[in-house]
Amino acid sequence: MASSQGTDAGKTALREEYVRVRTRMSPVVRAATDARILQRLELLSAWREARLVLTYVSFGTEVDTHALMRAAWQAGKQVAVPRCRRSHALDFFVISSEDDLEPGFRGLMEPSRDCGQPLTTPQLVGSVCIVPGLVFDADGYRIGYGGGYYDRFLAFYPGEKVALVRGQQLSGNPLPRDEHDVPVDWLVSDSGTWCCNPMVQ
Repeated sequence: MASSQGTDAGKTALREEYVRVRTRMSPVVRAATDARILQRLELLSAWREARLVLTYVSFGTEVDTHALMRAAWQAGKQVAVPRCRRSHALDFFVISSEDDLEPGFRGLMEPSRDCGQPLTTPQLVGSVCIVPGLVFDADGYRIGYGGGYYDRFLAFYPGEKVALVRGQQLSGNPLPRDEHDVPVDWLVSDSGTWCCNPMVQ
């Protein structure tokens, strides 16, 4: 795992560092790395057993989730993606193809207004959530983009939480964390899979 500058590093500094780390990778290396991550994800029991996959829609140099969505549909799973609310909350909507996406908050691709009603918490039972982030530590804590959207959602989420992480996004040091931060259960990297929560094994 890479160093994160230590536990006293501020989240803003870490965000800046790991954005640079991510953008320094060539597109060819990113694509190959992301393909290996998806292969490992498909071996994870939480993925295999899930009937519903909640995922962010990747943009820029994030770990690719478009191939993930196609793999989920091919496996007969439902896919739901988030729409951001002004209250810094997320609503997830089921989509049937990437044609159901349209530009939304800050230009991010979101479910179109034709995608029906947001999923309720009971409907999320038995699902798996793919959680975005810039860097993760061995306990599953992360530095995200600073909006707090996912931590608010994950506080009440009933399923297993998975992060897709390139090796350069793994911190060898504990990351700064706040009371409201929610760790993921699994880290799936191009080099291996780690369980951060013994309760889900």
